[in-house]
Amino acid sequence: MSSSKPYRPNVGIALFNAAGRVLIGHRFKDDGPEFVLPGLDWQMPQGGIDAGEDPRQAVMRELWEETGAVSADYLGETDWMNYEFPPYDEPSHQLAKFRGQRQKWFALRFTGRDDEIDPLTPRNGQPAEFDQWRWERLDRVADLVVPFRRDIYRAVAAQFAEFAG
Repeated sequence: MSSSKPYRPNVGIALFNAAGRVLIGHRFKDDGPEFVLPGLDWQMPQGGIDAGEDPRQAVMRELWEETGAVSADYLGETDWMNYEFPPYDEPSHQLAKFRGQRQKWFALRFTGRDDEIDPLTPRNGQPAEFDQWRWERLDRVADLVVPFRRDIYRAVAAQFAEFAG
């Protein structure tokens, strides 16, 4: 991966339910540099920040696009963190121009009902990324994601531990 490539601005979402569990989605396809590995294909919602978009607006847009959820209150956020994509030589992929992601993670409290969550319906012209979802303990999520994201997930778990049940 070329170090001259920029990082893609991105938001990550730790959506906590009333019991302090976070929403994770199961990625059902291999998607370029964000590939999935069997058994390591769960993650919390995340997505790019549009040009000129405030990260707090991006987090609510991405939450809705990826899960359908809109009932969430702000709890906190991290500083910016980076991770590198693994080597990937497919220039036609939308993320190929980036070396990795620069992320700001947000903790949100879900205030709706579980039937509000629907990851299969495409929104804003974006394809569905998850084919199922569940509530999980925050301290277990790093073990369910692809290895190149684990350090970020561990940092998020440490910073948002006060919201976890």
